[in-house]
Amino acid sequence: MKPNEEVMEILEAFDLTGSYRAAARLARCDPKTVARYVALRDVGQELHATARNSITVSYLDKIEELVERSKGDVRADVVHDKLTAMGYEGSERTTRRAVATAKEAYERGHRRIFRPWVPEPGLWFQWDWGQGPSIWGRDTQLWCAWLAWSRFRVIIPTWDKTLPTVIACIDETLRAFGGVPTYALTDNEKTVTSTHICRIAVRHPDIVAASRHYGMVIHTCIPADPQSKGGVEATVRIAKADLVPTNANLLDSYDSFAELAVACRDTMDRFNSREHRETRRVPNDAIKDERARLHPVTDEPHTLAFGTTRTVDRDATIRYGSARYSVPHTLVGERLWVRVAGDELVVVDASPRGAREVARHALTTPGNPRIEPSHYPERTTDPLNPRPRPQTEDERAFIAIGEGAHQWLVEAAATGAQRIRTKMARAVELAALLGDGVVDRALGLAAASARFDFGDLESIVDHLSRQPGGPNQQVHADMAQNLSHGTRSWEGFGR
Repeated sequence: MKPNEEVMEILEAFDLTGSYRAAARLARCDPKTVARYVALRDVGQELHATARNSITVSYLDKIEELVERSKGDVRADVVHDKLTAMGYEGSERTTRRAVATAKEAYERGHRRIFRPWVPEPGLWFQWDWGQGPSIWGRDTQLWCAWLAWSRFRVIIPTWDKTLPTVIACIDETLRAFGGVPTYALTDNEKTVTSTHICRIAVRHPDIVAASRHYGMVIHTCIPADPQSKGGVEATVRIAKADLVPTNANLLDSYDSFAELAVACRDTMDRFNSREHRETRRVPNDAIKDERARLHPVTDEPHTLAFGTTRTVDRDATIRYGSARYSVPHTLVGERLWVRVAGDELVVVDASPRGAREVARHALTTPGNPRIEPSHYPERTTDPLNPRPRPQTEDERAFIAIGEGAHQWLVEAAATGAQRIRTKMARAVELAALLGDGVVDRALGLAAASARFDFGDLESIVDHLSRQPGGPNQQVHADMAQNLSHGTRSWEGFGR
């Protein structure tokens, strides 16, 4: 795109000479450039509007469609390959320009607009997790909290992110704040949000009990939307940059968890004792003013009453003390709470519907599992009574004929019949011509009489079709026309 002065010189030269070539020599440019700007002026378009290349004009709709479908992420070389397959003869450079223009237009129409958040003192605090350094081969987690108005930060190292750990970190954070704010905002971890219904977060009952204990309402951000809690995201980022050993910070590895805890306290003190870039205040000074708007922290921390957590394995068992105990199979993959009551192990499910006892076993030793048969469903497969389970479209079409098809397949397989798939395909063809009813009945008769050779099914279908009442007419033997010998001659036997 040329500067305004050059464009005016081009148009002035054309008005003076009336020739594209003469104007190009005066303006020191290409005659096509003169022609393009003159054409734009003649139709009343902006002189700085990008001229559409005649090669891509007929493909612009397809380019815009691909950009729209990919939400602006499609690569120009991919678009070029698709257009080339449609007969496009332009260069890849031309395609890249057209795709860049289409992406720019897409971004203008889909750009997210952020509204500045003006926090109030004593209203919000946020927390999130960051991956901490590895200590002796075991990963750690960094709890990062942020008081929104004063920008006061708290960093706590932990071994895990379980619910008891979350509640312990909340308690320690609130005591570091010197009070309890009205709201807390965090991510949709399973320790906080059990599930989503219509995009409404369903809170974990234990986290609700903890928030009630401290007099604070816990909210969660929109799933997969870190911008909605950007303050704590920044805290996580700078904490990881200062605490996790990388090539950028040249930190040494930690020899113990206590050493990591000391490093976290030093980092937290450094963050809170320097002036914040946004507020131009030191967080240690700002929090003194904010504490006047915070609620008092309870003297006693919240405690969990359900014991320790265990995850249900795929075989519907949990492990406690290296021994296995069964639980209802519907809880596979769930996290349950276990505790020892006397000589029994009590298993509790703390679901969103409330806590309920799901199993109770006598304590056992490793290698001697406690398995309750009622915790498992009835067997769905029986070697003595197999049920066909089709895997392909041809198998599904045959089984869909009816119960007779089921019986025929089971009996044919048991007798070792040959070329069963070919005979199944023939049955599907007959069903398409004559209907499923007659073919299903013929398959049932063939199974009952062990007739699995080629032509047997067709013969039975033909016989059923020739009956006076049609293929569904039942035939009953007439004893008056029976030619078999009777038993009258045996009446006097043994007298």
